[in-house]
Amino acid sequence: MSQAQSSLQPTLTKGQNSALKNLTIMGYLEGTSFLLLLGVAMPLKYMLGIPEAVRYIGMAHGVLFIGYILVLVFTASKIKMPLWALPAGVLGSFLPFGPFIFDHFLKKRLEK
Repeated sequence: MSQAQSSLQPTLTKGQNSALKNLTIMGYLEGTSFLLLLGVAMPLKYMLGIPEAVRYIGMAHGVLFIGYILVLVFTASKIKMPLWALPAGVLGSFLPFGPFIFDHFLKKRLEK
């Protein structure tokens, strides 16, 4: 693998790379919390009658969702993202596995 392929994009500054890394981390946290909410907490509530799981995981997911949107807007202002990136990132946060897919496509696009 050549050095040009190993770095994300040579034209990004250190601050921009840091912002992109923060977006990736926040997206993975938000996406994981959403999957936990759908795959663990909701079945516990509706199949086993344990509503506490939804209360706590749902609250954590809500906080992470707001944080993800804020980090997405900050990153979009710091990095010259493609025009589709901000709406796609918001839409992706409403879909299971959306933040993971969005992160993949954004990084693939930024490598070009």
